[in-house]
Amino acid sequence: MTTRAAYLADGRPIARDAFYALACDPRRSVVVEACAGAGKTWMLVSRILRALLDGAQPHEILAITFTRKAAGEMRDRLNEWLRAFGAGASEAVRVRALVERGLSPADAERLAPQLATLHARLLAGGRTVEIRTFHAWFSQLLRAAPLELLDELGLQQDMELIEDPADHRGEVFRRFHAAVLAEPALRADHAALIARRGRSQTRKWLETAWDKRVEFELADAAGVLEESVPAPQVHLDGSHPAQALLGAAWEATLRDLERALGLGGARARDAATSLALALAASEAQARFEHAWAALFTEKGTPRKQLGQIAELLGVQTELEAIAAQIHQLDCHVEHLRMVRLGRVLLAEFARYKQGRGLADMSDLERCGLALLRDATLAGWVQERLDARIRHVLIDEFQDTSPLQWHALHAWLAAYAGAGGGASGQRPPGVFIVGDPKQSIYRFRRAEPRVFEAARRFVVEALGGSMLACDHTRRNRPEVLAALNAVFDQAQRGGEFDGFRPHTTELDADAAAGVALLPRVPRPPRAARAASDDDQPMLWRDTLSVPRHEPEEVLREREAALVADAIARLVADEGVAPGDIFVLSRKRESLRFVAQALRARRVPYAAVEETALMDAPEARDLVALLDALASPRHRLSLAQALRSPLFGASDADLIALAHRALAEHHGDWWQALLGAEVDTRPALQRARALLPRWRAAARTLPPHDLLDRIVHEGGLRERVAATVPPVQRAAALDTIDAVLAQALTLDGARYATPYNFVRALRRRAIKAASPSHADAVQLLTVHGAKGLEARVVFVMDADPEPKNPETATLLIDWPVEAEAPRRCAFVYAESQCPQSLKGVLAAELDARQREELNGLYVAMSRAKQRLVFSATEPFRRAGAAPWWARVEPLGDAWPIEPAHTEADDSTLPPATLLTLAFAPRPAPERRPPRAPDTDATRLGKAVHRALEWAAATGAHAADDTTWTELAHAAATEFEAPPAAVAALARTILRSPDAARFFIGPQLAWAGNEVPVSVDGEALRIDRLVRLDEPGGATWWVLDYKLSHAPEQLDEYRVQLLRYRAAVRGAQPGAGVRCAFITGSGAVLEID
Repeated sequence: MTTRAAYLADGRPIARDAFYALACDPRRSVVVEACAGAGKTWMLVSRILRALLDGAQPHEILAITFTRKAAGEMRDRLNEWLRAFGAGASEAVRVRALVERGLSPADAERLAPQLATLHARLLAGGRTVEIRTFHAWFSQLLRAAPLELLDELGLQQDMELIEDPADHRGEVFRRFHAAVLAEPALRADHAALIARRGRSQTRKWLETAWDKRVEFELADAAGVLEESVPAPQVHLDGSHPAQALLGAAWEATLRDLERALGLGGARARDAATSLALALAASEAQARFEHAWAALFTEKGTPRKQLGQIAELLGVQTELEAIAAQIHQLDCHVEHLRMVRLGRVLLAEFARYKQGRGLADMSDLERCGLALLRDATLAGWVQERLDARIRHVLIDEFQDTSPLQWHALHAWLAAYAGAGGGASGQRPPGVFIVGDPKQSIYRFRRAEPRVFEAARRFVVEALGGSMLACDHTRRNRPEVLAALNAVFDQAQRGGEFDGFRPHTTELDADAAAGVALLPRVPRPPRAARAASDDDQPMLWRDTLSVPRHEPEEVLREREAALVADAIARLVADEGVAPGDIFVLSRKRESLRFVAQALRARRVPYAAVEETALMDAPEARDLVALLDALASPRHRLSLAQALRSPLFGASDADLIALAHRALAEHHGDWWQALLGAEVDTRPALQRARALLPRWRAAARTLPPHDLLDRIVHEGGLRERVAATVPPVQRAAALDTIDAVLAQALTLDGARYATPYNFVRALRRRAIKAASPSHADAVQLLTVHGAKGLEARVVFVMDADPEPKNPETATLLIDWPVEAEAPRRCAFVYAESQCPQSLKGVLAAELDARQREELNGLYVAMSRAKQRLVFSATEPFRRAGAAPWWARVEPLGDAWPIEPAHTEADDSTLPPATLLTLAFAPRPAPERRPPRAPDTDATRLGKAVHRALEWAAATGAHAADDTTWTELAHAAATEFEAPPAAVAALARTILRSPDAARFFIGPQLAWAGNEVPVSVDGEALRIDRLVRLDEPGGATWWVLDYKLSHAPEQLDEYRVQLLRYRAAVRGAQPGAGVRCAFITGSGAVLEID
């Protein structure tokens, strides 16, 4: 344990107890900068506990964080403490807990009895502390917004929040392209960009505008968007910068230079030839291009070996200035084109959201800011907030965006000054905690400079204190020594600021420290070229042989080293897999580690959200649903048959394909169901299960259908027996995730498997993996923030340097400004226009600082051991990579002989253990359903044909269209097409029945309408509402092809039950019911 002072208050060292007395005092406003492992959440929840003891009501406390997970952890910790310090705890425990949270011993003894009853009082009161995410708080503000403001912003009070805007990007871009095609000027802009930059880069540029729409729209509203890339001064009169070369002075200069170069060597004479072409050109741009080619290389550097000519350097310097002006003008023109297109894109997105009652996170923030800034509304909102909130606590403040800070500032600034400032109210106690060193979310608009702005505001405007804690409870001294050395060196080199040496609560540990795995070497270029020459050109079966890129091979070697080290820790040192993290910048490296750990039988878990459809178990289930909804989709049927649910082999599928081609015109479904003599077990199993499931798919919602498939097909057992042991938990979790999506995706609005399948395939559904505490945790550095582990491996510590960004948007947004000063479209950062060099330099500095912040986050996750791995990059980065910073501080990891991978074929087959079924009550006995007869199939086909005709208007179409529709319905139910067409046509053309299918009196109509009678689910063939002379009337219609269905009591009772259900759902409305027969007669039943 290190004891050097690590607590500061307003820049002065203070003792630990004094620090927590300030930090946890709910009546003081403070900003706390706390290092990793300092207990930021502990401080925040402790302050909530103190506020409750101080008399604050739960609803008067507002705690804000950034994720639902973090909010849930705060609630859990508060509830855990309330229970722990309740009546069951001793007085000494309560007193000690209060002293730890900054109270004096005397005050702790006085308040301990209140702490004992606090939990019971809160439960009796029924209110809870408001712990919200930023966006939940903005949603709450929006609900208080007047309709006029919502209309101005294009929002609605009951709108639905967009969780992932990417789900809607495709539709918005289709609307955007339609708008561009409809407007010649926009079409010209779009065509010009595609001609110069290419279709993919233009799309990337538009997507960048979409991603940074907040900055774009704020800059546009502030009137600075168009001038963010100004034209060069020489262009202000409308002339092109190259026009100067057509003047007499330039012509004389070029002619003199051409004459002088012509007397020189070969290179000089070549340059003279190009200058002659320039002088012959009558167009300004052509003259410039020839002159530039004469005096500059293709890389833009001045040509050498042109001789000692006095005026050469001056001409080159002036040409460079003109080139910069031309480039500035080109960038200005491109920027304006993108501005015009960006405005249309975002306008289409706004119309799309408004038309569907949607809003995204940015809309909530803009609405909250508008409410708190509006001169008329701000006072009213302020009054409501004053009446409800006495304490404001914000966690992880370094991840706050400028827009979020401006909204908070607009609220809290009303309290600035003596007596509560303009509000006239006592300001709430403000607690802000964060760590700028851990700001790694700039891609989510997080701005670490906001932390400094908040610190100044709380100290200067609210009279608060600035606290700093550099004392961690997480890292061993050996790990912390390396962290201190790395960032102290970076700070001395001017790459980092604000770092103070950390101290730790823990003692030294002989097993702790920083280690380095051998860096994977990259073969020299000569060796790579020789290896490529030695390799024969072999044909690769793309269906069975994966492609192995050289870079992948190197990454696999690094992953193998990491997996070997983990296997050794688990086997030889007894480290539990759950005590190990593997961190990487990108998920791709984690994929290689997962493969290597799987080969070594080490359990692992990908903790972060992943795309659900990336899991083979999810794809198999969705393919099965697709095959059930659309039996002619052969690829989906093949995938379902090949899955563990059926286990068909390649030979089975080939045999099925041959049979389908020979006997069923290529229809795999019919070939599968008709092969009764086939002895292949997998196909026999499919033939037994699929027809039942397809029949169920017509009536069951997706979740119930999936539940039946999983249960009847023994899916979990078959998947568990098929996949390797280390993958079983993840595979079973995926099955559960698909079922969960059937209940949660868009509020379970998808009533049919068809629509559910399309939604899953259209959208990038994310699924959070259930936590597996007994597995190695594979995480990105961003995903590991806030977590810790005994041993942490950091991969890819020496990555390839990133290329300069292309098709980007440079933002210049000072923290104190209400909107960006510049929002500039720049095609290539490597060719940044002169006017934006300073903005680009600031952006690159911010990226480099965030890169070092990422290293801080990665290193500070390790409690005991920190292990780095790397692959030698192809080229060197400008700034030192992580590997170079830690290499002098780490010990070499001892390497042992390579681990032998286990072969699945040597393992005994998995044995499925089953428990005896518990007895269940006998179900209500119902008569068995009779098999379909010819008449039943004909009736179902006619029903389907009438349903399609009513939906598509085919009853008014020509005979060819009608025949095709009837034939499709007949094929589905194996009924005679001619009979189906004749009966359906008779009904639709009947004078009595036609009014239920077409005409102005038809106010509403539905087919196969679900209703419930006495808890039993029923379906009405057709339900319509007619506007009749006596008023609107509901008609319950039941198709019966027999001539006298009204004479059968069973039919009458059933129809009357339908009518009763509709009357229950439409009280007071007229409801009538009738049979429609095959002759077109309408037989009403009373």
